[in-house]
Parts: sequence; C-alpha cells; structure tokens
Amino acid sequence: MSLVERAAERLEELRRSGERMPDDSVTTTTNSHAQRKVSTAERVAQEIARRTGPPAEPAHDAALARAGAADRLALDGGLDAGRRREPILPGATLQNTSGEHAARTRIHSVDFARLAAHGYLTPDASGSRLANELRVIKRPLINNALGKSAAALKNANRILITSAVPGEGKSFLSTNLAISIAMERDSTVLLVEADPIRPALSRVLGLPLGRGLMNLLHEDIKVEDVLVRLNIGRLSFIPSGTQHEHATELLASAAMEQLIDQLATRYPDRVLIFDGPPLLAAPEARVLARYMGQIVLVVEAGKTTHNTARQALASIESCPVVLPVLNKASAREERMYYYAG
Repeated sequence: MSLVERAAERLEELRRSGERMPDDSVTTTTNSHAQRKVSTAERVAQEIARRTGPPAEPAHDAALARAGAADRLALDGGLDAGRRREPILPGATLQNTSGEHAARTRIHSVDFARLAAHGYLTPDASGSRLANELRVIKRPLINNALGKSAAALKNANRILITSAVPGEGKSFLSTNLAISIAMERDSTVLLVEADPIRPALSRVLGLPLGRGLMNLLHEDIKVEDVLVRLNIGRLSFIPSGTQHEHATELLASAAMEQLIDQLATRYPDRVLIFDGPPLLAAPEARVLARYMGQIVLVVEAGKTTHNTARQALASIESCPVVLPVLNKASAREERMYYYAG
C-alpha cells in the first residue's frame, strides 16, 4: 500500500472518530516564496505526519533511544546561524551541503572517568573544590564576555590562557575553564588549541591528531571540517592541527584575524578560549594577544619568579584585561595570594 493510500485510510479512521480535519486544499509557500495549491492527497499525508509523527527508521530506533539529551544537541558551527538544528546520534557526523564544499563536523565523547583520574573537572563534579575555584575565576570573565560588566570591553569574548614559561598549568586551566563555562546555561564555548609547538589539549580530551587551526590558515577548508563537538554542555573544540614551520607568520596573518572575527561573532553568547603558548618561550603567544579582549596569566606557585612574571605581564600590557591565576598553591600561599590581591 502506498503512502498516500495509507494516509487516506488513516484519514477515514480519524473522520469516523470525530477528528476535525482541514479543508481539502490550502495555500502554502515554497522556499522560492511562490504560492501553489497542495492536493488533497499531499495534505492528508502532511496531516498524518503532523498528528502521528514521521515514521522512524528501524535501524536508528535503538540508537536514538540510547542517545542522551546532550548527545542530541545541535552541532555548534555545523549549521548556519538561524537554521533549524537537527538531532544527531552519538558518534555520527553532520553533513552540511549549503556551501560549495560539503562540511562535516565530528562528535567526540570524552571519557569522563579518564578525565577525572587526571584531576580535570567533569560535569558530575559541580560541587568539588576545583569547580568552586573555577567559579571564582570564570565569573568576571563571563560578565565581561557577555557585556554584563560596568564598562563595555572590546573583544571581551576572546580569552587567551597563557603563562610565562612552560609547565605552569595553562593547558590544565584552559580545559577546566572551558568545561566550567560550558556547564553554564547561557554560554556557548569554543575551545581552540592555539599552541602549535606543544599541543596538549587533544591528548587530554582523547582525540587523535588531525587537521585543525593551522590547516584552516593555509588550506582551502572550512571551520566545520575541523570542528569537534564534545559531550560537555555546549562545548566545541578546534585542535591545533598539522604542525607548520611558519606557525608564527600564520597566526599573525590576515587569515587568522578574519578567522577569529568569524568564530567570535557567529553566536551572540559564544565565549572563545584559546590555549596559547607560554609568553616568554615562543613568539606566537604575543601575536595571539593582539586579537584578545581578556588574558588569563597562569603563574605557578613556588616556581615563577617575580621578575619572570613581570616580563610576561609587560609583553601583554596592551590587553585591557589581564587576570593572574596562581596555580599549584598550598593553603598558606592561597591565603597570602588572595590577601595580597
């Protein structure tokens, strides 16, 4: 029996049960805004679909039932702003054929047990000490980014996480801060691995090496080709990508400036977090700082000297907001730090 015949049969059942049905023909508007008459058979099929829902494909029923709400969220960046976002299945990719080249956005399920074992924040640990410490750090950053502070700041939703020298914990803070902000109800977060020399975030999140930021800057590909949607709130990730011998020049290029503008303005509630290189170890961080509205400088307690910290701060003094964060501090050092601040 054809779809129309089944629809007609269902229509008769509804009529017998007293259901009120629409007129035999109505006027609709197509994508080209040209009006046309819809036949009775087509209208019946549409009405049946509206009342009973579209028939599910058997192969997807079980997988859809298992998919959690977070896994079925719309892909950040997978569709143009304003378009309806389609439900997706875990481990799937979303095909976007709106442009000349088809773009695919990956979905990656982070292993929360593995993340927690290495000391990182997870969505089920919102009451932990780490979660509370991150709330103190993120609140002023979010207020600035979303225009809730007393004074409006230019490019405030662009946040660079850096340190003076390697090993101070900037990547640890970048990951945790992104997760913490993504757990907010009104924030969309894009975490960008912007340390092309020593990328660490992909390994932390359990992602294989692949194309990313560097590829976007010198290849003819789209953001959706490298974007990874994570199963943490509204958090997406762009890896550093293939290492390039001219990484500094690429980060300082007009292509980088245009890319950041595109990423920062795509959604009004988006917060960009860049995990950058150490300021005194590589020139890339100082180049990135030019595009930022806020910078978080991670300082390791008991390791970074005052002189080193001063040099790092001097290299980013043009940024309107610089927030120093003391990492790996003992309880005594924490009391001294907050008292001095």
